[in-house]
Amino acid sequence: MAKEEPVKLTRLELEVMGAVWTLGSGSVREIREQLPEQKRPAYTTVQTIIYRLEEKGAVRRVKKVGNAHIFEAVVTRKAAHNRLIDELLHVFGGSPRSLMAQLVETGQLTLSDIRELESTLAKLEANKNATTADDSLKSKSGRGSKRRQGDAK
Repeated sequence: MAKEEPVKLTRLELEVMGAVWTLGSGSVREIREQLPEQKRPAYTTVQTIIYRLEEKGAVRRVKKVGNAHIFEAVVTRKAAHNRLIDELLHVFGGSPRSLMAQLVETGQLTLSDIRELESTLAKLEANKNATTADDSLKSKSGRGSKRRQGDAK
């Protein structure tokens, strides 16, 4: 029952969600222990973040074990990442080219990265074309079988 709807998350909420996604489900203590030790927030801070995430519909309580509530993610990692990408593109005027240019200028996107992305895009395009061709064949064969069924009656 994961949600693909975008939920706006802060940086700390994203870190906590990362721990929830890694665990699958867990108590506040388990989620806190999943966070990096060098910058691990206090238990009460993680608890507050979890409750805020619950209010936003990003996590939900699934059961109670003793005094501990067990939480699981409602929002998928993909939905959260898509929201971030949309926000980032908005900062760059909606232009992926402007964003990529900035990444290249700051050295965060290399020629090797671009070549890998080109390969990924080519594969996606090939899969898209194959799926379109398959759908076309299925719709043609589906219509033919319906006619034969109608003729048999």
